[in-house]
Amino acid sequence: MHAITVDNPGGPEALCWTEVPDPIPGPDEILIEVTAAAANRADLLQRQGLYNPPPGASSILGLECSGIIAALGANVTQWSVGQPVCALLSGGGYAEKVVAPASQLLPIPRSVQIDVAAALPEVACTVWSNMMMKTKMTAGQSILIHGGASGIGTHAIQVAKALGLRVAVTAGTPDKLDACRDLGADLTINYRDTDFVQAVHSFTGGEGVDRILDIMGAKYLGRNIDALGNDGHLVIIGMQGGVAAELNIAKLIAKRGSLTATTLRGRPLDGPSGKAAIVESVAQNLWPLVEEGKVRPVVGAEVPMSRAADAHRLLENGEVVGKVLLTR
Repeated sequence: MHAITVDNPGGPEALCWTEVPDPIPGPDEILIEVTAAAANRADLLQRQGLYNPPPGASSILGLECSGIIAALGANVTQWSVGQPVCALLSGGGYAEKVVAPASQLLPIPRSVQIDVAAALPEVACTVWSNMMMKTKMTAGQSILIHGGASGIGTHAIQVAKALGLRVAVTAGTPDKLDACRDLGADLTINYRDTDFVQAVHSFTGGEGVDRILDIMGAKYLGRNIDALGNDGHLVIIGMQGGVAAELNIAKLIAKRGSLTATTLRGRPLDGPSGKAAIVESVAQNLWPLVEEGKVRPVVGAEVPMSRAADAHRLLENGEVVGKVLLTR
């Protein structure tokens, strides 16, 4: 089969469309004939040699895909050959075929095309696990979502609105702010010319927000604490703004605030915080919202998989709203 490989870490030009051996499913795994995969920022880091896959995972890039089941492991009974699915992966999605644990597969939601479904697993599992499984938000609460026009952001806005939350987002251009409003954001903040802390306090009548979903990390840490309300919770899921910052513990204590830093790729398969539990909760609770049309995949660009370098350039340049797909 063909797959995208990285012989020497570097820029997008390091990605090579080349022949590799077909993967073989283990007893509890499924072989998928890939229709489409999605490019994520984690892939950019791995391409640069800055984010190694977990032990035992494929070295091929790609954390999610959609396609048709081609073969079943000996212990798999809940899926069928020929069934269309999408899957959360630890790696391997940038390929014609990929192996995934059976418990990390999801059915294609009704009304979603099979290629577009590749835009769902990573964002759905990330957003649902952090907004609901970890922090259990309820209708009427408020949330600030940084990077509102990103793949995570566009999905999180829709989930938040479907759950009855008040949503504030940050983005950097007028067209991205417009896109966030179209998805339902109540407050859009241009982080280039507006202090998001001040904007959030105006939005909440001076109280601060209940939750913050943050992709920036160090750069926003202090201001995120300032933007939190009493009993607020900051969830850090990215490090685009660096990895080291000073935390004013007194401010966090004064607000009875809490902070969580999470990742999805490195989680174990099983257990209460494992990927299987997250996928199961997404299938039971979030998939109905997708099938009802309350949450839809947002795709900003589709690129042939053999030209994955172009997809990485689009992500790095911040030129798209939503996800970038790699199609076969």
